[in-house]
Amino acid sequence: MFKNRHAIYAVALAAAVLVLPTLAHASDTGGTLPWDSPLQTLENDIKGPVAYGLALLGIVASGGMLIFGGEISEFTRRIMYVVLVAAIILGAATFMTTLFTSAALVA
Repeated sequence: MFKNRHAIYAVALAAAVLVLPTLAHASDTGGTLPWDSPLQTLENDIKGPVAYGLALLGIVASGGMLIFGGEISEFTRRIMYVVLVAAIILGAATFMTTLFTSAALVA
């Protein structure tokens, strides 16, 4: 009956792709997963002023210990590196939010 079935299938697929997304409203139901609320609370805690203060204190304390610590053991030095990296990661979210407030308002 039809000579070119592949063209018909392509047209039908294109029509389905254009019509079916209007029926899908998966993004309208946001916030229904059970872990959404705890993750939002964790994000707010990480970006808060207390976390920023603790990160700043951790950077200063571990940096001072590494610079002015004198003869410290290898284990203590590694612990200070872990504290320093954790403080930088913790403070990065607040620091980036402070720098790029327009991006933070979109998210």
